[in-house]
Amino acid sequence: MPTMEWRKQFNLGIEPSDTHHRHLVVLLNTAYDKFVGKVAVAEFGAVLDELVDYATYHFNAEELWIRENEYPKIDEHIEMHKHFVRRITEIQKDFLHERNNVPLEVLTFLAGWLSNHILVADADFCRFAASTGKAGVEIRL
Repeated sequence: MPTMEWRKQFNLGIEPSDTHHRHLVVLLNTAYDKFVGKVAVAEFGAVLDELVDYATYHFNAEELWIRENEYPKIDEHIEMHKHFVRRITEIQKDFLHERNNVPLEVLTFLAGWLSNHILVADADFCRFAASTGKAGVEIRL
């Protein structure tokens, strides 16, 4: 059973952002599967590394896109990304030092953060982009 189910509300109508979000959910669920399957520490660590790398890639792409569209809440949105990166980096460091319960903490934090970020912050940007017509976005909220 996945830790986070993809819901149609997560589709914001902007590609490749929707594809990125779906991939992040897949990686999160892969990490969960490895956690419940009690795989080797190195195997879970590899999935965690991939998740961090892909999230960084996604944030960079998203930040470029919101800059191009002159989103007025860009600083706030970027700060959310920075918070995520700081937190996941702390979690990754804890994991590398083999502290207890880090994998479960990772999964709980990521599922909540990702869901909230897509449904609130990213959806707000999509509404803005659709209202300006700059991006040619067909909004599906």
